[in-house]
Amino acid sequence: MGNYPKGEEVEYNNDNLLRTTDEEKRHVESLGSDFLSDYRQAAETHRQVRQWAQRNIKPGQTLTEIANGIEDSVRRLLGHDGLTEGDSIIAGMGFPTGLNIDEIAAHYSPNAGDKVVLQQNNVMKIDIGVHVNGRIVDSAFTMAFDPMYDNLLAAVKDATNTGVREAGIDVRLGELGGYIQEAMESYECEINGATYPIKSIRNIGGHTILPYRIHGTKSIPAVKSDDMTKMEEGDIFAIETFGSTGNGWVYDQGDVSHYALRADAPKVDLRLSSAKSLLNVIKKNFHTIPFCRRYLDRIGQEKYLLGLNTLVKSGIVEDYPPLVDKKGSYTAQFEHASNH
Repeated sequence: MGNYPKGEEVEYNNDNLLRTTDEEKRHVESLGSDFLSDYRQAAETHRQVRQWAQRNIKPGQTLTEIANGIEDSVRRLLGHDGLTEGDSIIAGMGFPTGLNIDEIAAHYSPNAGDKVVLQQNNVMKIDIGVHVNGRIVDSAFTMAFDPMYDNLLAAVKDATNTGVREAGIDVRLGELGGYIQEAMESYECEINGATYPIKSIRNIGGHTILPYRIHGTKSIPAVKSDDMTKMEEGDIFAIETFGSTGNGWVYDQGDVSHYALRADAPKVDLRLSSAKSLLNVIKKNFHTIPFCRRYLDRIGQEKYLLGLNTLVKSGIVEDYPPLVDKKGSYTAQFEHASNH
């Protein structure tokens, strides 16, 4: 078993300073060293790929080139293709690489034939997931090549760092959202001569991460709310914030690329043989980890769209369309995963 670096450790705040106690240490130890080793391997892979991406992504590249570059780097570092070994999926992409431009905040990954080229004036959110034994590290950053967007990027970074700093056991999620919102909305950004307040996007935010499931049962709003749910020992949270120069509200729009097998998928009698065989392929290769159409192409699946749409309609597979704010707006994202 490799020894992987710990990564950034953030001291608890206020009442939670007491949490660096024996009780918590016992809890961490009870999770077993494999738990932390898996996360640290995934996190170290993520860190190296993130650095590679920040150095190598340039305007003029297609989104397909960028996505393939990121995903090939993850697979090379893990020494694993992401496919199954026996009944267990060892390691691979934690979800499809998100390459979300301008008003698209999340869930856009190029499908086959995508011709979009990154431009000098784009703001692109790069959302990367890496998993080892189903333990997913989910982290994102934003790239912009024009300093005009600096304040937008600073706002989301400050908001996420505030969320990480204020997080801790017994912290209420609605209150944490208030701290995030306060940090985010203290910024404004001047774009082409017009000044825009930065708004927290209200209907997407952070979440717990469960084994083989990117979205757990708890959500961290990016705005203040009366959600009294508490963070608890052993929770793994992705703390992510989205800021926007638009409405601060996203809706589904555009071609779907992201899909995932539902953990609670209903038992349905599938009459369509292509849907049946595709379901077996999904279970074998991805389990409940999200995948995209390019991943199906990559493992040799062809003419699968009818089968895939059948699985979505029958509630076995969930689709995740791109999430978009109003046209002409700019959105940014910054995200860290943290363990309590």
